[in-house]
Amino acid sequence: MNSGVLSAALAGFGTGMSLIVAIGAQNAFVLRQGARGQAVLAVVGICAASDAVLIALGVAGLGAVVTAWPAALAAVGLVGGAFLISYGVLAARRALRPAAGQSLTAGGAAAGSVRAAVLTCLALTWLNPHVYLDTVLLLGSVAADRGPLRWVFGLGAMLASLAWFAGLGYGARLLGGVLARPGAWRVLDALVAATMLAMGVLLLARTF
Repeated sequence: MNSGVLSAALAGFGTGMSLIVAIGAQNAFVLRQGARGQAVLAVVGICAASDAVLIALGVAGLGAVVTAWPAALAAVGLVGGAFLISYGVLAARRALRPAAGQSLTAGGAAAGSVRAAVLTCLALTWLNPHVYLDTVLLLGSVAADRGPLRWVFGLGAMLASLAWFAGLGYGARLLGGVLARPGAWRVLDALVAATMLAMGVLLLARTF
């Protein structure tokens, strides 16, 4: 029984990690916040907690409900696509016209920066239909195959999410030396802009 529990937990961890690691809008945002040292704990907490909630809903069987209501995903796709494109445009502007002191390492984050980071993180997480497809539908359906151990599988996937976002957010500080160089932030913002714009366009194209 113990080996079965461990196997289910490891399977959930591996499956969850394989879905989360792919570079996307959410990961790009966490990387940028981590590199700047702004609201890292809040951003990591929101991402991990949101994934935990969605994974739990998928394991509980909400995937069937979401599948039966495609209009909901379409609406989220429209709003999410527009948001990603808007954020991508802002990142592109930062890359083309960097603010003074952009290359310096960030110290503490102002209250306004924390609020903006929290709101942006919530939008990037909950307005992305792929999040629902990966967590609620895909992970939920795979977990169902584990029978009575489906919640152990789900817990493994939740731990993978927490480990990934914590590593990405706090590990980005290791780039401090690189990001202190002139032009480094322009490159990072250019990558963020390209990711956001591409995903935004894809979301809108798939919705229509």
